[in-house]
Amino acid sequence: MVVMKFGGTSVGDGERILRAARIVAREATTGGTPVVVVSAMEGVTDALIRAARAAAHHKSDLLHRTIAELYSRHEEAAQKVAAPGERGTLLAEVRALVREFENLCSAIQVLGELTPRGLDAVASLGERLSVRLLAAAVRREGAPARAVEATELIVTNDRHGAASPLWEPTRKRTRTALLPLLEEGVTPVVTGFIGATEEGAITTLGRGGSDFSAAILGHCLDVEEVWIWTDVDGVMTADPQIVPEARTLPELSYAEAAELSYFGAKVIHPKTILPAVERKIPIRIKNTFNPDGPSTLIVEEPQDNKTLVKAITSIKGLSLLTVEGRGMLGVPGIAAKLFSAVAEEGISVLMISQSSSEQSICFVIREEETEGALRALREAFAPELAGRNVDRIWAERGVAIVAAVGKGMKEVPGIAAKLFGALGQEGINVISIAQGSSEYNVSLVVKEDEVDQAVRAIHREFALGG
Repeated sequence: MVVMKFGGTSVGDGERILRAARIVAREATTGGTPVVVVSAMEGVTDALIRAARAAAHHKSDLLHRTIAELYSRHEEAAQKVAAPGERGTLLAEVRALVREFENLCSAIQVLGELTPRGLDAVASLGERLSVRLLAAAVRREGAPARAVEATELIVTNDRHGAASPLWEPTRKRTRTALLPLLEEGVTPVVTGFIGATEEGAITTLGRGGSDFSAAILGHCLDVEEVWIWTDVDGVMTADPQIVPEARTLPELSYAEAAELSYFGAKVIHPKTILPAVERKIPIRIKNTFNPDGPSTLIVEEPQDNKTLVKAITSIKGLSLLTVEGRGMLGVPGIAAKLFSAVAEEGISVLMISQSSSEQSICFVIREEETEGALRALREAFAPELAGRNVDRIWAERGVAIVAAVGKGMKEVPGIAAKLFGALGQEGINVISIAQGSSEYNVSLVVKEDEVDQAVRAIHREFALGG
């Protein structure tokens, strides 16, 4: 048994939904009945959220335009994917769900605010629409299929926008609902990204959470593999748009995949790894548009553990913030105070570097969060700034992280030196560096306008193009 997850690009329109349905039907016929998880059509979740925020701010024009586009896009897809005898029923379901969205937006407009719970209810509509389209398309391809809403399966806490599963009730509900369907040869097509609290309130698992949904279901059903269908041939040694000679990696470890996804590679949602690790379930990354092409298998122990660096990835649009002062030397609690202040602003820190003398701490965040972080830090360190224990708090904008990832770097000295050498030959200055004790990852901060050149230089230095 496998779980197959299709992302937004794989179900972006009627033709793509039919392509995904053919892949599902082929597996159901030749390999065994799969469980399918589906994301919203590409761009739909963003459109839903924009429309809901427009409703909260009484921007009726944007709201009505988005509703019209939702109707048009999903009705066009429904006309294409459904068998003639099922088309009317599917269109009625699509219209009912879009009307539900209209009603939610009307309530938001009256209240004049969009709560986290309301936002989850709105954001869930994309998956609830697409799951019906894909199930109908699978049936058209000759395989029995049924749309299933994950609110019936995945029980979560009440942290709206980034909910976590409650494993015991989730496992029980998932097995009770899905195993009978699988025994009958019916493919369950399940909404990704969403769950529900024990009281039944809709929650979401965070953006990109459909991968996590697939891993949760795989964990609960003890499947053989989880397949993530996307628009690339597996995980590559670098972004092929930056490095044309990049190649597909046949295998990665869980740890390597987690590092790559954290540092910007479009591999899988970072939370996907944990459920797979616990059950030692392999995750396979496949291309919907090239289903018989190369793919990447993510496992506990890859056969190739000797390659020093497996892949290079990067994140753009960042700022490097620095807190520095001679009075910080040997003073306990500076780092704790710094990161508490940033955390209270809801800002995620991507990378940290500290001088050995403890006279400066720098960290990387998203560029759009810079002003909020500076304000929070200056308030938190107001006494230290006044007493000159902290000299200044400042930001360098327009930077990027380049990360070299590979299990083979562990306990091998000189990796950072080799990275510096490759960049030095290109005249690229390294602003900051962070290296974990396990050496699964070495991260460098460079200027954003030099990041693509840096990725190519490191890729070439480690001969990752084969």
